[in-house]
Amino acid sequence: MNPQLPQASPIAATSAGKRCEASGFALFDYGFRPFFLLAAIHAVLAIPIWALLATARLELPLALPPLVWHAHEMLYGFVAAAIAGFLLTAVPSWTGRRGYAGKPLILLVLLWCAGRVLLAVPTPLPATIVAAIDLAFLPALALTLLPALLRSGNRRNLMFVAALTALFGANIWFHSFPEQAIDALHFGFGVVLLMLVVLGKRMIPAFTSARLKELGHDIAIRRRPLLDRFALLLAVTYLAVEAVAPAGRVAALTALGLALAVGLLLARWHGHRTLGEPLLWVLHIAYAWIVVALVLKAALLFGANLPASAWLHALTTGAMATMILGVMSRAALGHTGRPLRAPPAIVLAYAALSGAAAIRVCGPIFHGDAWNLWIASSASLWTLAFGLFLGCYAPILWQPRIDGRPG
Repeated sequence: MNPQLPQASPIAATSAGKRCEASGFALFDYGFRPFFLLAAIHAVLAIPIWALLATARLELPLALPPLVWHAHEMLYGFVAAAIAGFLLTAVPSWTGRRGYAGKPLILLVLLWCAGRVLLAVPTPLPATIVAAIDLAFLPALALTLLPALLRSGNRRNLMFVAALTALFGANIWFHSFPEQAIDALHFGFGVVLLMLVVLGKRMIPAFTSARLKELGHDIAIRRRPLLDRFALLLAVTYLAVEAVAPAGRVAALTALGLALAVGLLLARWHGHRTLGEPLLWVLHIAYAWIVVALVLKAALLFGANLPASAWLHALTTGAMATMILGVMSRAALGHTGRPLRAPPAIVLAYAALSGAAAIRVCGPIFHGDAWNLWIASSASLWTLAFGLFLGCYAPILWQPRIDGRPG
């Protein structure tokens, strides 16, 4: 697989190009455009609202309890939008098929938006209708992607449709058994962890090797198929354990084993040579947060005196959000005809998000009494990070490519 996100498909070019020339508005001309924008907007709105709710500075009549709403929206709002943007852009590259644009893309966007609104605002609609609308987005996304993968014989990447199906199942679990909402959400985050492990071991060494060779470094990042398969097996095992026995010694050993496998992969990718390349080092940092999260989870399950949320925020704010910000900022440049150079504001955004993750994880560990301070500080840095992304990238996402090509 070519890990680089695709350029616009020539098959999808004609109508998209005409729209660009006519209006200068290209937001629905490729899958990454609306969903990367929505992920960033969601990040800038939802986390400050949660911080105000959590520190008792705001009261809102949410459709869900605030903590449950926060966790659900992190997964099915922010993360799901980023996943959609990535897959709707990657699948055309993997299959050689036309890109997703126009009305089908708009319908997916509307489905995503409807779920976010209905879970945030009380409504007279029956709970089953609200749940059905929230549930509809992931299967609609999977069914959009599946035909191209099947027609092309691209069996390898069917795993991402399987991952979307598992996320959908976790959301059914969430809506069907409210008393098990946190377990369902943890399983959903485990699905995303599996996706991060797989995508990271494909993308990060490929991007790193290519760029370092351009810079004249004589390196070779050789594949280690046995280690790759071992990491994948442990990630799948971790997910299975998360579903049936997430709190026992087996879960701790599985988390520790997966941390070791991910750490061994990361150690081979010459991350120390990427310090002058922000679009690279941010991906290495994101993958390193996976190790931190899994070690913290294993320590907690083995009885360490740690906040129960420390490992989860290392995974979500550290690994997931950092990987999302890194991939969105890289892909939006490459797929709009721009050089792969991070603007200074985005380097600051990377630093702010790393600070947000470190504060959210480490603050409660070392000074739990200042919980409100850690929430407010972390949320402020998070909002700064994604606000900087919006300031730099919103025009890039809704305007046509600078090289005149469609997509």
